[in-house]
Amino acid sequence: MPINSFTDYPMSWKPERTALSRPLYLSLASLLEHDITNGLLAPGTRLPPQRELADFLDVNFTTITRAYKLCELKGLIYAVTGSGTFVSPNAARSITISKEMSHECIELGFVESFELTNSFVAEAAKKVMEKGYLEQLFNYNHPTGMPHQKAAALNWMKSFGMEADIEQVCIVSGAQNALAVTLLGLFEPGQRVAVDMYTYANFIEISKSLRVKLVPIPGDEHGMLPHALEYQCQQSDIHGVFVMPSCSNPTAVVMPEYRKKELAALIRKHHLIVIEDDPHAFLSVQTPDLYSPPIYRHVPEQTIYICSTSKSICSGLRVAYLVFGDVFQKRIHEAIFSMNVKTSSLDAEIVTELILSGKASAMADKKKQLALSANRLFDELFPHSPRTGHPLSYYRWLPISDPADGNRLESFFLSKGIRVYHSDRFWTGGKTQGNYLRIALSSTSSLDELRKGLEILKEHLET
Repeated sequence: MPINSFTDYPMSWKPERTALSRPLYLSLASLLEHDITNGLLAPGTRLPPQRELADFLDVNFTTITRAYKLCELKGLIYAVTGSGTFVSPNAARSITISKEMSHECIELGFVESFELTNSFVAEAAKKVMEKGYLEQLFNYNHPTGMPHQKAAALNWMKSFGMEADIEQVCIVSGAQNALAVTLLGLFEPGQRVAVDMYTYANFIEISKSLRVKLVPIPGDEHGMLPHALEYQCQQSDIHGVFVMPSCSNPTAVVMPEYRKKELAALIRKHHLIVIEDDPHAFLSVQTPDLYSPPIYRHVPEQTIYICSTSKSICSGLRVAYLVFGDVFQKRIHEAIFSMNVKTSSLDAEIVTELILSGKASAMADKKKQLALSANRLFDELFPHSPRTGHPLSYYRWLPISDPADGNRLESFFLSKGIRVYHSDRFWTGGKTQGNYLRIALSSTSSLDELRKGLEILKEHLET
């Protein structure tokens, strides 16, 4: 079809043919990236079909295919079988969630860890400073963690249903570092990892940085749907699966035992690598209706299990335990040496002291009590909000009717004195997108401050 016949033809994107240079596919990919990152193509925009765009530009079909593929690997666009290619929801901005101190506001966005228990940490730190081997904690020895620290880690995780050898454990600098180490060590750029349609925002960002493609899988109130995962495994080459089974971030969904077994069967069948991020496992221990052993127990040889202590013990120490099958040991160690070098033995020793003294369990119990009070307060102010997910979750997933984009809504609430995060930050793509706010319950200094923030939220959602 001649270019002139497209003059009045409706297309979501019409790049200038004269702006292209050779090689054409690189030039076209650059133009597409520019228009997405500069806001000229909004998130969710359906791009022209590849043959249609090839006709419009009078170029070979493979030129469009290669350009789209480059942008897909960068996380800028994604394809839905049978529906087309779309601009990714977070392509135009960084969605990494972190604590920002530039605004005075009530924090309902960034999920902290009920830091009221940090007096226990200060006491443990003092005891560590009195230990006879203190000087050894400042050197480069034991880059994956000191043996007694790993033994304490296994003791801590045993109550969650985890069993492993010391050689299968590494100590890393928090869950985000563990995720980066895992993706760097076990996945190649362009490989696909199946995820929930709404998932941990920082995992989305890490995957984007390492050029790992995320494939959204529909779910229900019990987590990722096995038949949907099976379908995607048949349609494309899926290399791994990322899940947060104890309390999914951001939805707070809890995955029951039967669903874990169903997914484990598919994982074994398709030889997938499981990344099981489980920072909230401690919330379910001693609660039979909520507790079930990790997926690691079902497929240990294919699972990377991550147990961060940030939510259960202390977020500021940045200590997480990474457990893996023997087949992954060499590649995980190499990734740690490449990007992490060594997690502070001093920080790990403080956590070890808390575990061995029993104070870690006391802190976890206190945090569960605070989480229960915070959730009751949320239910009081939002009685009609669907009550799904973990009853002790540090956050709530609140459906809203406002169709405005995430940036505008977040800015609006910030101007009213509260920080919240919109579901755009967590969306990995798919045919449908809801409209939600993730409300952090664990970051205020008191229940009174939390009440004030929730009342502001309620007031503006009802007007």
